[in-house]
Amino acid sequence: MQPFDLVRAPDRRTAVAEGATSHTAQQGASVRFLAGGTTLVDLMKLGVERPGRVVDINRLGLDDIHKQANGDLFIGATARNSDLAHHPLVRGSYSALSQAILAGASTQLRNAATTAGNLLQRTRCMYFRDLASACNKRAPGSGCPAIAGTNRMLAILGTSEACIATNPSDMAVAMMVYDAVVHVQGVAGDRQVPLVDFYVLPGERPDIENVLEAGDLVTHVTLSSPSTGERSTYLKLRDRASYEFALISAAVAIRLTNDGAIASARFALGGIGTRPWRVTEAERELVGQAPSDKAFRDAAEICLEEARPQSQNGFKIELARRCIVHAFKQISQ
Repeated sequence: MQPFDLVRAPDRRTAVAEGATSHTAQQGASVRFLAGGTTLVDLMKLGVERPGRVVDINRLGLDDIHKQANGDLFIGATARNSDLAHHPLVRGSYSALSQAILAGASTQLRNAATTAGNLLQRTRCMYFRDLASACNKRAPGSGCPAIAGTNRMLAILGTSEACIATNPSDMAVAMMVYDAVVHVQGVAGDRQVPLVDFYVLPGERPDIENVLEAGDLVTHVTLSSPSTGERSTYLKLRDRASYEFALISAAVAIRLTNDGAIASARFALGGIGTRPWRVTEAERELVGQAPSDKAFRDAAEICLEEARPQSQNGFKIELARRCIVHAFKQISQ
């Protein structure tokens, strides 16, 4: 790990000003924000992240969790994952989110990891984390050895010729189905970014992962209030039962009419895309239908129609179909 300056920001304005000294908010930035540090510090030890200055934002009071006057859920950027997963409001009305958080990492990591840090965590692609390997996400223009190499865990949706790295977040997948909005404070003021628009597909610049700019500080996330009678769940399929990243995961939410038809349905996939994957066209296809394997599988087909598997991960297509069907069946019966 290279030497760096540590600054403890006393307020948001100072944090934003410190962050704005960075030339870019992406990998290679000269300034990074630090909260739990469960990803950042690891990458600094590996030499993947090399900030010259680290700004500690733990004293900014960004850890609150509460229901807002309009019924939406407010989640502070530095709220710890464990606190969020076990919060009564989350367990009661946002069960897919609670389940997603508890399906990720270990208890010790969840006690330290934060909401914004989880949303901003970087890929676990082995080539990205290995300085001896080329990686367009780490060093643009150097190549993507994963395409012809080890790619079993990597993405089949949203990929490009430059990158097939998978987004690793369980939390982001669940937040997608609750229409999450990311609230950002920056040099130019405050703005709100729907989570579906927050992540950037790799294209020719996989080092650019989201819409944040230099100095942008995520202050909180809001989730829409679930409709009365809506049920949700998170299903994660992985090689082992604990502390493992998803091969495929699905966050699903459904509401049925009095006669048992689907009134509304939302779902998002993890472990399969370069960003958490949600296709609203597939959700609309379910509305008005009776819950059935065929209806859920047809929706899955729409969601997966642009899948581009690599040499070792073609199995993810069928696994994703089954994950979607099974997750919906769990909460619609």
